[in-house]
Amino acid sequence: MLSSTATEPRFQEEKLDLVFRALGDRTRRRLLARLTTGSAMVTELAKPFDMSLPAVGKHLRVLENAGLITRTVNGRVHRCALNALPLKTVDDWLQHYQRFWGETLDALSDYVQRDNGGKPRKRS
Repeated sequence: MLSSTATEPRFQEEKLDLVFRALGDRTRRRLLARLTTGSAMVTELAKPFDMSLPAVGKHLRVLENAGLITRTVNGRVHRCALNALPLKTVDDWLQHYQRFWGETLDALSDYVQRDNGGKPRKRS
């Protein structure tokens, strides 16, 4: 049996997979962008898209499964709201690679300065 610490990274990876899969579609990104202005009924969210309400509903379910939106139901009215917390998981993952890009760009800057007769800058 795996300890909870051994299953935690796998759980985080699965969450990350769901979020990236949800963000990998332009329609879903547009739906999320709309929800940054506030919650909305599903019919309101579907208006700008040239697709059926069930098709928009499928996109919303993907976002919901990734935890990126919450849905409340009041009778026949379904209202969706943004839940940005899963994006923190993505941000944490990207932070690891931000160091790489910072170091790479610093090295490129130093190379260009040396190539132009300058001295590499000192880093803090």
